[in-house]
Amino acid sequence: MKAVCATDLSAASEATIESETCLECLGRIGVDEIHLVTVIPSNVHAGMPGMNFEGRREQALDRYRRVIENAGFDVETHVVRGTPHRRITGIAGTIGASLTIVGSRGKSPLENRVIGSTARNLARTTVTPLLVNRVEREADEPDVVREHLFQRVLYATDFSENADRAFEAFSYLRHATQEATLVHVETPKDPGLPEEEDPEARLAELASQLEEWGIETRTDVRQGDPADEILAAEAEYDPTTILVGSRGHSRLRRLLLGSVSEDIVARANGNVMLVPPERTA
Repeated sequence: MKAVCATDLSAASEATIESETCLECLGRIGVDEIHLVTVIPSNVHAGMPGMNFEGRREQALDRYRRVIENAGFDVETHVVRGTPHRRITGIAGTIGASLTIVGSRGKSPLENRVIGSTARNLARTTVTPLLVNRVEREADEPDVVREHLFQRVLYATDFSENADRAFEAFSYLRHATQEATLVHVETPKDPGLPEEEDPEARLAELASQLEEWGIETRTDVRQGDPADEILAAEAEYDPTTILVGSRGHSRLRRLLLGSVSEDIVARANGNVMLVPPERTA
């Protein structure tokens, strides 16, 4: 598997790249080739005050490459200019990446205003599964969660085709997952299933698949606003990653639509993995 790791050269990106637990977990799920991508926004120029960007970029990429190669991965680097989320998405599609990784916070003078919007824009546009790697908020030297990325997964589903596609990610995540919580949110205006179908039974079917792989699994049917309830479940169960489809195609238009997944990316305390719809020709 190939993964794109988007770095903004901030302390947040460095924390993600240099985390041994993150790299070990990527290896467990089958990643063996990592493409480091740095995007210089078009409106940032080398002569801007306080921006020794060229030298800093080369030093950082060399350091990141050594760290990742020492962890046993093949590494390629890409330095491009343009709109960050568009260039990251384009490179991921071109190389056939199976996963895109981006840090969720930046503290450098440049990326304070870029990384947040980049993560949210990637949530809207990504063509590959997107892992938003959470780092400590409001920290000068941010740290990542020192647990394996997929050790405890909270999977949120509206039983749509794309939610099913997100569930299929367990086919490789299972090699790093010990515990899973399966959550469905019912809303009074938009019932997600026909009356004859029971969401508890549907979740139980999914749970049985995971338990066959030795993953300890629980189910939870909740009522209310989808994003609020998914985040409440995160607070209750403390997963290391939330797994969710980035758009739903069922009649339940409000559940797991782009705005909900963006809300989860912005507000979640831990990592978020978004699985987009299957690409069409």
